Amino acid sequence: MAAAAQRQTGWWLLILPAFLLMTAFYVAPILQVLAISFTEPQPGLQNYERLFTSESVQRVIGTTLRICLITTALALLLGYALAYRIALAEERVRRWWILAVLVPLWISVLVRAFAWVTLLRRQGLVNQALLETGVIAEPLQLVWNEFGIVVGMVHYMVPYAVLPMLASMREIDPRLLAAARGLGASRFTVFARVFLPLSAPGLIAAGVLVFIFSLGFYITPAILGGGKTLMVAEWIGLQILDLIRWGLGTMMATVLVVAILTTLAIFSRAVDLRRLFGSGA
Repeated sequence: MAAAAQRQTGWWLLILPAFLLMTAFYVAPILQVLAISFTEPQPGLQNYERLFTSESVQRVIGTTLRICLITTALALLLGYALAYRIALAEERVRRWWILAVLVPLWISVLVRAFAWVTLLRRQGLVNQALLETGVIAEPLQLVWNEFGIVVGMVHYMVPYAVLPMLASMREIDPRLLAAARGLGASRFTVFARVFLPLSAPGLIAAGVLVFIFSLGFYITPAILGGGKTLMVAEWIGLQILDLIRWGLGTMMATVLVVAILTTLAIFSRAVDLRRLFGSGA
């Protein structure tokens, strides 16, 4: 008993510095943000009442949810196809595919956003190619709108969708697929009846990850949206930094944190996220 108590005390001493840092630099600021949302400009719930009475607030929330859902759907579609290709590739080829997925993560989000501006602007490479091939008669407005934001966010989020789905797919025993084929199932049937259900936990985990990350996007919507399409993070920055409305800004920040925690709580019941990300292996 004494040895067990000593080991337990030792574990607490090991995690105590991390716990204190977490409290000082993360929990305490969040509690302060929560307090400001209830006290500025005066104590009460008037800031949260704007969620139900302000059309601008509702429009920002609706725009954010719409863009995040579209981004999540497209990232999952592209990421699943890529993860499927990597999972079934030979080991030597698989390493190169994984490297290709990881390389974009090492490039600054700011650089990628400005690269998409160069590609999608009216005089950009995409419009020039479409004009020269006769597909369009005049340049399309592909950036500084919702379309440009979705393109940039999907490009950023696809690697985050690939990794958990690939981890789930790698756990599928290839002998199950071979057995299904040996019993006369077509390739589509093997995929739909065997592979897809077994990879569903990774698909759900990737969806949660992409959706949560998308909710807090700031730089990509600010650059590719051109200030015309506001998402929650940019709206919070506008309220606090430009309009000095700390109460409204912290209210929306609190709502964002609650939305993220609620999403995690709901989907953690549907799939063991820790196992997918390796902590439960």
